[in-house]
Amino acid sequence: MSKKIERVQAGEKVFDWLLLLLSIGVLIEAYRIDGGLRLNSAGSFPVGLALVMLVSALALIVSHRYKRRDERIHSALHELQVFLHEHFKPHIVVFSVGAVIYLAAIVWASFYVSTFIFLAAMFIYFRQGRVVSSLIITTAAIAVIYVLFTVVFRVYLP
Repeated sequence: MSKKIERVQAGEKVFDWLLLLLSIGVLIEAYRIDGGLRLNSAGSFPVGLALVMLVSALALIVSHRYKRRDERIHSALHELQVFLHEHFKPHIVVFSVGAVIYLAAIVWASFYVSTFIFLAAMFIYFRQGRVVSSLIITTAAIAVIYVLFTVVFRVYLP
């Protein structure tokens, strides 16, 4: 009986270790919320979530310990190239850059203006240039957001 070797995707083991580091950072920041571990403190829930993240990251590292990378990948540089090709497709990059610009724009423009521009741009991009229907959908979405948050819930949006 031959034992089948399980494979990991390109960059998966590096991601596991980065996830562990992030979990440790979240745990440290969660601990700093209240400066102690008490069940009724403000930091108890974030600390609990950080511990779940930490245990999950450790479980991933342990479960991937015996897995090997694809035999078609020859070096770390080739693995990086495969990872970038698989995970940074144009639509993901466009959305990510648009989201970062949107988050920065909220500070300078109002929530509604920046959200309208972001949604319109993303709808037009992902719907492959259908401008009129994208603007109609965006306007409807902004109207629903306005009615829900401003009229119904009476929440101030910046």
